[in-house]
Amino acid sequence: MATVTLRSQRFKVLLAGVFSQLLCIGVARFAYTPLLPVMQQQSWMGDADGGWLAALNYAGYMLGAVLAASIRRIHVKDTLYRICLVLAVLTTAGMALTEHFWLWAGLRFWAGFSSSGAMLLASGLILHWLIQHRQRGELGIHFAGLGLGIVLAAVAVELMLALSLDWQAQWWGFSLLGVVLLVPAWRWLPRPLPAVPGTSGDKTAAANPPTRTFMRWMLAAYFCAGYGYVISATFIVTIVEREPLLAGAGNWTFALVGLAAAPAVILWDLVARRIGYLGALILAMSLQVIGIVLPAMTTNLAAVLLSAVLYGGTFLGCVSLVLTMAGRLYPASPARLMGQMTLAYGAAQMIAPALTGMLAEASGHYNVGLWLAGGFVALGALLFAWLRRVDQTAQRLDAEAKAAVYAP
Repeated sequence: MATVTLRSQRFKVLLAGVFSQLLCIGVARFAYTPLLPVMQQQSWMGDADGGWLAALNYAGYMLGAVLAASIRRIHVKDTLYRICLVLAVLTTAGMALTEHFWLWAGLRFWAGFSSSGAMLLASGLILHWLIQHRQRGELGIHFAGLGLGIVLAAVAVELMLALSLDWQAQWWGFSLLGVVLLVPAWRWLPRPLPAVPGTSGDKTAAANPPTRTFMRWMLAAYFCAGYGYVISATFIVTIVEREPLLAGAGNWTFALVGLAAAPAVILWDLVARRIGYLGALILAMSLQVIGIVLPAMTTNLAAVLLSAVLYGGTFLGCVSLVLTMAGRLYPASPARLMGQMTLAYGAAQMIAPALTGMLAEASGHYNVGLWLAGGFVALGALLFAWLRRVDQTAQRLDAEAKAAVYAP
């Protein structure tokens, strides 16, 4: 009976992570993507303004990521996680209360801060609970919530458009949805207990610090990955909706991105077993290049849907593979390397939307931004390939990936 109860509680803890992703990523972050064309049609917002707001959202995420990586006390992390849940709801509701650019900017910044609560704090708290209760430390279900959050945002906007709700009413709708999601995200993740000897890692694996060569190329390549990720994540619905032949397909395209992203973590773990972490990253980024540039090459619906699948099925895999590598290099405390990687990834996410929005406003389309993003991702894949060839740390990580036993 105790075993059944523990399994039930474990399932609820993992679902708390999913609901936190649905709230902090699906609502607080990704509701903006399908709502962007609606806001541009019904308010004063232009392409450059939309890009700057997206950049500020990622600046908030970076602040949250750095703060999450610097906190050591588990109870402080738990408190900040719950603050992020509340912030996600408040910043979503705030978007409906104003049309002032700088107020929107502040709201998007703190919405980005809240999204780090789901991505980083929740994952750490869930792992802490799993380890303390002698459960397998797996987060595939948790990270699947990110893809499901994209689906939720896209479908919710499509349904509210069918009801002829304007952009403000849709933000209110997302706010109410956020309140519903907050309850299980808050209640189903227990407050952390004091560490129990023998369960929290008294015996920790030794760190395998990366070489300077590894860090230089890795940070540069991950910056490129971040640049490519954020363009489609921010503008894909707007890009699709502006094509006369594709009008009305934007939200469903975005939903397809989420459906492809949901199983991506597990699938790319399996690929890494075959060809190593670096090999998997090179393959994922090569496919992502195709996914990013396809909408700039053709307005064929089948090609655009293929673009959504390729993009959705790769961007989360890249993040997962890099975080796994950080854990391999610093198994006892991966926060240091994760923090450095997050800064590189986040810096690109601040620069890219603002630049792409300005380019789109100047040219009247997003094609230049898409080609630039595809070029950055291609460069990142080449950097990973060079890293794989010349650096012993990379070779060791690939060997470990191939030797690892995947636990579903």
